Parts: sequence; structure tokens; C-alpha cells
Amino acid sequence: MISTIKTVSASFLIICSVLLHPVHGQPKSAGWKAGVAKVAITPEQNMWMAGFASRTRPSDGKLHDLWAKALALEDADGKKSVLVTLDLLGLPKKLSDDIRAGVKNKYGVAREDIILNSSHTHSGPVLAESLSDIYPLDDAERKRISGYSDKLVQNIVAVVGDAIKKLQPAQLSARNGVTRFQVNRRNNDAAILERLTELQGPNDFAVPVIRVNDQAGKLLAIAFGYACHPTVLDSYKWSGDYPGFAQIELEKMYPGATALFFQGAGADQNPLPRHTVPLALQYGKTLAAAVERILSEDMKVLSPKISSAYTEIDLPFTAAPTKDELTKYLATASGFQKRWAERMIEKVNKGEAFPKSYPFPLQVWKLGDQPIMTLGGELVVQYSIELKKVFGQDIFVMGYSNDVMTYIPSATILREGGYEGEVAAIVYGLPSTWTSEVETSIVNGMVKLAEQAGVPKPESRLFKK
Repeated sequence: MISTIKTVSASFLIICSVLLHPVHGQPKSAGWKAGVAKVAITPEQNMWMAGFASRTRPSDGKLHDLWAKALALEDADGKKSVLVTLDLLGLPKKLSDDIRAGVKNKYGVAREDIILNSSHTHSGPVLAESLSDIYPLDDAERKRISGYSDKLVQNIVAVVGDAIKKLQPAQLSARNGVTRFQVNRRNNDAAILERLTELQGPNDFAVPVIRVNDQAGKLLAIAFGYACHPTVLDSYKWSGDYPGFAQIELEKMYPGATALFFQGAGADQNPLPRHTVPLALQYGKTLAAAVERILSEDMKVLSPKISSAYTEIDLPFTAAPTKDELTKYLATASGFQKRWAERMIEKVNKGEAFPKSYPFPLQVWKLGDQPIMTLGGELVVQYSIELKKVFGQDIFVMGYSNDVMTYIPSATILREGGYEGEVAAIVYGLPSTWTSEVETSIVNGMVKLAEQAGVPKPESRLFKK
């Protein structure tokens, strides 16, 4: 009897030893890995600034640095993804393609696993092959812009590599917060804002937050967003506008952590009132406080699994103007509109055909059970509203991702016209505006792409064309 008890006890101890101390070579359960890095991308010399056609000269200093920041993630299966956030107006397709090709070639990260999101600050530099008609640039200015853009591509590819090198065991969690300083600029007159008793128009006040902790629980990174134009400031000094101040504030609150801001569907949303540095600082602190609240509450823990999908859909343009129409337009045009018309006529004279469509980027990530939907262009808020109707209020929506080619208006805004629905096509140098099916094409495209990425199939039906 005693020998039997001793045998059982010995067996029990052996089993416990194996469970508590795995044998050499036995795989441990894998989890997330994360790495974060950043690099200053503030121009070293004065240059033309992107965002306001009313500017008449290059920059003359800075309020604070502009940054490119990279958050690299690796799931339990070894799949890597990278979120890059940029204090820039928006990357044009050429630069975006060059960056993603560089990241793929050097680090093996596929295009669907790279998000390049621009904050859309209007206090950053003009980039090559973007907004070519807006500013009266001479050859020297163009050379500076080209040189900066080439270096920018190199810096972004390098900072992605730095983030990947820093991969370490981590924990991820996510949740939406809220703050309310965005105002729908199409439906509310900023000039009489103080007299308005009720604000009109669609909004999305969500503040999406992703928290990244290391294995010991220390905060490594905070990725957060908001859907609102960074147009508080219109001076000649470099800055990230309110998102820049929000990132600075959060990095003060959480020493050692890196704060990354991503822009949402804020193309028709303005921070109002605006035009002073104290207001930009106030909105930055307000946004940081919304993030701080979320970080202080329970957040949804994300399981270590990344799913992703990417596509480019052809969005058709309306018919391009004829040479006669352009000539008539040129007779009364001035400024950037005149430069646009002259460039269009030059293309006609050279026999160059205008494009009939544009390859519009759509992308879906699923981190654990957190869907992230990214779209290119200056995305108006209606797209966030519609996607949340389909997929639920907890999804994260990013605009200004991977390629910022012009505004992406809703069907309603297209019918109404105005800056977002009509004039913006000229601002971005396109031959004409989008056709009326732009909204249904994009939403249907996102629904199909979400299915590829494993986002739960929505109960609602697709939009009907």
C-alpha cells in the first residue's frame, strides 16, 4: 500500500514538473509582439506648405517637429503588419507605392499589411506629384520639394525597419472613446458659430484607441484617431496642428510611450472656432483627455491574430472637359484654377488622354476581433456612418490612408456640389469629378473586402446600385 502511494506521488510530481517546466525545445504559447519607432520629418529648410491656397510664401520656422511613426505588430503565427502615421497633408500615390514597395522588398511585409495614414495637417510641406497647380512654384522650389520627398520615402522605410527590429512580447487592447469639438463645416456657418443654438449635419465623434503594453504591463504605444480637419492653424510655421499637440500631450502623460495619431473620415469636419495656437493646444489637450479616459477604463483585449485584405477599385470620373470648354473657363479663371486649366489644355494639345477612372485603395485589418477599415482620399464623415451601420459602432474607420488623391464625397455632397463635391477635383489637379455611384461602389467594396479579412458578415444587405 505504501509503495503504491509512493509510486502515485512520484508520477504526480513528474507530471507537475513537465507542466510547470516544459522540456527544452517544446514551443511555448505565442502571443503578440510589438515594436514602435519614430523619426522627425520636419523639413531642414523653408519650403512651401500644403493645405491652404491662400498662402503666398514658404514657411518661416516651426511650432514643433513633424513626425513619421511606425507601430509594427506580429501575431502568434508570425504574420507582421505595420501602421505608419504621418504629420503630413497626405501621401500621393507615387510616394505611397514607393514606400510600400520598399517595405515589402526590405522587410517582407505585404501591401495589405501596411497602413500609411496621414494626419492631414495643413502645416506640413508640399510633396512631389501632389497639388501641383495650387502654388506658384519655381524650379528651385520644385527641386526642394522633390529632394524632400525622396528623403521622406527613405525615412519612412527606415522607421518601419526600426519598429520591426524592436518587436517584443506585448499585449493589445482597443476601445472607442468620444470627444466633440468637430463641427460639420458644410452645414454650419463658422462666421456665426457663436450665435448658433444648434449645430447641424452628420458627425462621428468617436475616438478609436489601440493600447500596446509590453509583457510587464508598461505602456509602449498609443494609437488613436479622430475625424476632424487639422485646420486650426494657417500660419507659416511647421506643426502637426491639434493632432500634433495631442500626441505631445499624451507622451508627457505617459513617459516612454509613443503616441500615434491617425485621421478618420473628417474631410467635411472642422475644429471650430480656430486660427490661434491656444485653440490648437486646447483641442489637442481635449483629444488627449478623451484618450486618457479610455486608457484608464477597461478595454477589449485583442487575441494575437491578424487578418488583412487590400484592393483597389476603379472609381469612374465624369466626362473630362473639351478644349473649347477649358478655353472658355481659362478666360475668367485666376490663381490655381487658371494654372489647372492651362495644364489641361497643354495635355490636350499633346494628345494625352485624360484618365476615365482612378484606382481607389480599400483595406481591412482585423486585430483579434477589432475591425479596422481604411480608405484613401479625403473621406467625408458619411462613409464612417454608413460603415458603422453595416458593421457596428465598435469598428475603427480611417480616411487619408495609402493614397490621398482628392475628396471622397457622399452621394448627397456630389449632388449638392460645393468645395468637397466639385472644386476639390481642380485643387488636386484631376480632370473632372467622380460619378454619382462613388458611394455605393466604395461601401459595397468594403463589405466584400471585410469578408475576405474575416470580419463577421453583416446582416444588412449591400447597397443597391
